[in-house]
Amino acid sequence: MNDMPRQTFDPANPANSPVAAPPRAECGADDDCARQPIGVVLDIAGSGSQIALDLQRLNECMDHDDPSIGLAGQVGSQIKIKTNDGWLLASVRNQKQDRRGEGNSVVANIDFLGEGMEEKLTGKIHSFRRGVTRYPVPGALIYPSTTEDLRQIYASDGRSSIQIGTVYPTKDIRAGMYIDAMLGKHFALLGSTGTGKSTSAALILHRICQAAPEGHILMIDPHGEYSAAFRNTGMIFDVTNLQMPYWLMNFEEHCEVLLKSSGNDLQNDRDILAKCLLAARAKNRLAQQMGKITVDSPIPYLLSDLTNLIQDEMGKLDKATNTAPYMRIKTKIEELKADPRYQFMFSGMLVGDTMAEFLGKIFRMPSSGKPISIVDVSGVPSDITSTVVAVLSRLTFDFAIWGRGEKTNPILLVCEEAHRYVPNEKNSDGNSVGTILSRIAKEGRKYGISLGLITQRPSDLAEGVLSQCGTIISMRLNNDRDQAFVKAAMPEGARGFLDSIPALRNRECIICGEGVSIPIRVAFDNLEEAKRPASEDPSFVDLWNQSGGEEEVVFRTVQRWRAQGS
Repeated sequence: MNDMPRQTFDPANPANSPVAAPPRAECGADDDCARQPIGVVLDIAGSGSQIALDLQRLNECMDHDDPSIGLAGQVGSQIKIKTNDGWLLASVRNQKQDRRGEGNSVVANIDFLGEGMEEKLTGKIHSFRRGVTRYPVPGALIYPSTTEDLRQIYASDGRSSIQIGTVYPTKDIRAGMYIDAMLGKHFALLGSTGTGKSTSAALILHRICQAAPEGHILMIDPHGEYSAAFRNTGMIFDVTNLQMPYWLMNFEEHCEVLLKSSGNDLQNDRDILAKCLLAARAKNRLAQQMGKITVDSPIPYLLSDLTNLIQDEMGKLDKATNTAPYMRIKTKIEELKADPRYQFMFSGMLVGDTMAEFLGKIFRMPSSGKPISIVDVSGVPSDITSTVVAVLSRLTFDFAIWGRGEKTNPILLVCEEAHRYVPNEKNSDGNSVGTILSRIAKEGRKYGISLGLITQRPSDLAEGVLSQCGTIISMRLNNDRDQAFVKAAMPEGARGFLDSIPALRNRECIICGEGVSIPIRVAFDNLEEAKRPASEDPSFVDLWNQSGGEEEVVFRTVQRWRAQGS
């Protein structure tokens, strides 16, 4: 950069400029600012370029009525470069004053976004497409992009899309996302706490439900926020009505719930559980009809059969043999049966073969106009929450695999607080939920499963999971580590947008990847009150200035606390 010649754009002495720009008029008419160059290209690289901007021209553009022209040349704005047969669009990544001159020139780096053809009569852009086939040469002139240019650039290409907001900095260009491209290769919604992430997630899901009212969406809600948002358009499941049969768990999930030992003891316990669980499943008439089953087969069995088999195995031991492993497993099963908090899963009423009914209910098949299931796991005991999420995720994956011969019914699995369930290696606790969600991220799209990850800590996600998301929607991220992690996962041409992530307002985002034609900064639409999640921050001052009824509140809270699960 230091060996660049000094750039000035003095119209009275064009010889000072590397390229003699045409004499410019003052920005009196609406078109004048857009028709006059604001700089030149200095050097060219494959993904981006370095340009020099005339500071005086930038100042002239700032007062323009068109907000796109008003932001011309600023970080995150779009500029256009003239080529032989059209226009090349680029995003400004950074700015730096050219100190070798008299302070009237700014050096900037840009990232190429795409190109469009030029209407010969009007000079407008049309037929815009992503990528670059013909690069400009050093000295090519740079012009500000207008709102009309952006309207052409961000116009839908005819694919099915949902509209979620307006394109920054305009006030009327609608921002759309292509549904098939976004869901076909997974998506991630990222943002620090308080940036409007939950409301934005609800907005996107509402728009998808409106576009596809016969869809199949399953959302894991760890805080019970989304029940309020989808009470009219979805089915809400929690510990009171989920009724998830325990026998749907595979062997690994059984081990997570029933076995709490470690080291050599754990392996011994696993061997005992595997033998007795297979025998308990084999007692069912279904298993006898099928002939051969495995310990993972989702065949109903009685918990009492399992404990009796463990008791029988223990009775076969020599007196000198340690009976502790058998007693550990048996005692744990008895605890689960007796604890009312686990009744949604370990009730004796759930032994019937309700697998088809349960899957149809959870996956909304048929959807009956309510295409989304919200599974509120906030009431699930914390020691089995991960296992419940693992079972639901694995059922989604297995259903897709074993349903390949049927008419394809894609399923969208949305996971809020994803860093809890797919943690990186440092935070991993070996739970099966991380394994199955990572597998869905890598292989799910082959089987018609789309994964939506929502998180406030992307740097705590498992390595590679975020990079499997074809569309990334990033709201403001305050943590440097999170910002760096997201930048590493974003496509090269989005760098200029990514640098503005810390400066985004609430309910603004940067969208990159398959779901949009080019990287885009969006201000989300306002969502109607009835469709918002229950995630509003409380007003401490307002609530702490009210009094009355505290005794009743405490009494009712204690009653609910004591009666949990019953």
